[in-house]
Amino acid sequence: MFIDERVLTIRSGDGGDGIVSWRREKRVPRGGPAGGDGGRGGDVYLVADPQLTTFGDMEDIRLARAENGERGGPNKRHGANGKHRYVNVPVGTTIYDNETGRKLVDLAEEGQRYRAARGGKGGLGNARFATAIDQAPTRADPGKPGFERKVRMELRLLADVGLIGLPNAGKSTLLSRLSAATPRIADYPFTTLAPHLGIVEQPDFTRFVIADLPGLIEGAHEGQGLGDRFLRHVERTRVLVHLVDLFPTDGSDPVANYRMIRAELAAYGRALDTRTELVLATKADCWPPDSPPEEALSRLARAADRDVYPVSAVTGAGLAAFLEAVAKALAAAPPAPDVPDRSERPREGAGP
Repeated sequence: MFIDERVLTIRSGDGGDGIVSWRREKRVPRGGPAGGDGGRGGDVYLVADPQLTTFGDMEDIRLARAENGERGGPNKRHGANGKHRYVNVPVGTTIYDNETGRKLVDLAEEGQRYRAARGGKGGLGNARFATAIDQAPTRADPGKPGFERKVRMELRLLADVGLIGLPNAGKSTLLSRLSAATPRIADYPFTTLAPHLGIVEQPDFTRFVIADLPGLIEGAHEGQGLGDRFLRHVERTRVLVHLVDLFPTDGSDPVANYRMIRAELAAYGRALDTRTELVLATKADCWPPDSPPEEALSRLARAADRDVYPVSAVTGAGLAAFLEAVAKALAAAPPAPDVPDRSERPREGAGP
């Protein structure tokens, strides 16, 4: 499971003040109290929106504030209530109180909404305090203040596509080319120590989540390198894209490298070695001119028993054919193998 987080400050509106006012009308010499009540402050709601995939799709806000209620008016006029504030979040967002860490709600269904902060009550005008004993009260109450809190929003994402391969196989570069993600890229192994997510937009306006996963080495299923932490991430993807450096600088055999990672997937179990797989021959822009790639590509394809897509994330060569293959693979792949825990019932948001 890949986690996207954001902290949001929310503040409901203040209640409007009640007022002291007296009835003033022609031929009514003793009009009496007529101060109106203040309006209620607006609430802040978080709403599950299926059009949003990650928090990056949300409007870039750090403070969500509802309107204040207006003060009361003469002739017992009630002040206008403040407008509520609605903040759209992706479906599947879990909301926590940032101070206590207490889970507040899991917005698991489309259109589900949660009142995260209740608006302040409006104050009462002096007309509310008239009694048989005190027929001319001069008392009016101020509105109650709104409620402010910080919430931590957590989105558990299931990546559609996982990039696997040896360290320095070009996974981070490919992710940065296909999406707006900015993973760390350097010319040495293990630059990726935790998964990075990107959203790939297709020309037909479909999209999928792609994950750059930490590099796998021999013995990972026994805890070597980043070990089974890496393999747990692999387990939660629908399609695997296996990146192979066709001409590695360390002189190793690309076919042997491919088979080693396949062996690690099989040794880990849980049917990882049966997951839908595409094979990419990466760094096509760096292939040596004196070593024709056709033979190496053919040899890798025979070992993998599937087509191999030569690509260059730097120049973009081969990416169109690769993305078309990904779209077909996703259409045929089974649903994601994991879902967020949505067993807890939501709690209503706090406020005065």
